[in-house]
Amino acid sequence: MSSNSDSTITQSKGLQTQTPSSLQLSICHSPSKVKNDETTKDQHELPLQNLKLASHEVLERAQQAGRSKCSKCSSSRMFYCYSCFTFVGVSEQEIPNIKLPLKIDIIKHPNETDGKSTAVHAKLLAPDDVNIFIYPCIPDYEGQTHEVVLVFPGPEAVTVEDIVNRLPKAAKPKSSLHEPIPKRVKLEKRERGIRSMDEDVTEKKGNKHVLKRVVFIDSTWNQTSKIITDERLQALLQVELKTRKSCFWRHQKGSPDTYLSTIEAIYYFLMDYHLYCLEEDYQGEYDNLLFFYSFMFRLITKAKYAAGKL
Repeated sequence: MSSNSDSTITQSKGLQTQTPSSLQLSICHSPSKVKNDETTKDQHELPLQNLKLASHEVLERAQQAGRSKCSKCSSSRMFYCYSCFTFVGVSEQEIPNIKLPLKIDIIKHPNETDGKSTAVHAKLLAPDDVNIFIYPCIPDYEGQTHEVVLVFPGPEAVTVEDIVNRLPKAAKPKSSLHEPIPKRVKLEKRERGIRSMDEDVTEKKGNKHVLKRVVFIDSTWNQTSKIITDERLQALLQVELKTRKSCFWRHQKGSPDTYLSTIEAIYYFLMDYHLYCLEEDYQGEYDNLLFFYSFMFRLITKAKYAAGKL
């Protein structure tokens, strides 16, 4: 979700401006609960304090240079154009490019303000694996319910840990009784080395994990009902990130802190998927999804602190 809760503060090489350490360690707590005594902090409640991020130095330079025109639409932008999904005032080579283990589809509400949405972060940082669709445009998932899930809270939603057991089984293809299945030719060592990563993962896990795509809704919570009730999404298994709390600076009043912004939801889902479905230790593989997010949160937190609002 976007326009709801989205933030994270972290240490990264290249950051020059200093923010009070008490704020740096309290990124997932309400500002009113921030304390000056760092010894009172429960380190186990701060999962984002040690993100493995690329240097923010490129963003600092761009910030000092000021806004630039988008090469496609000529709009004045900072860092990137949220309408064209292009970088502005920064070199693409200096921005992290992330490879995700799954494809991500983001269904964006047409009334969602582009400049406030964090969905663009995912598209910019993982361009090969993320697609954004403007509702009522929704991809056709018919026949794919065994390999696609929808991340959205609800009474029927399951946890990421339960995905493998709760995904519907794929329909078995019909085979002719007169045409025996040919035996697979054993690949030579050199040939096996050029197989795709997806094939390797499937073989390694014994074909256990069939999830291939995850759908997220990018909208304010007040606007989600029309999308979530769309008949084209009803057959998808719903997944909820029940234990995660948002840190977005635009958190909507009246909504619980477990309602995440879009980039937070994507990041937390992939982290849990890595741990519980791939069954591998998480080593910060997707931390750079918060590359822009953490930098912006740091700037906003600093401004609020200087204005005496924290």
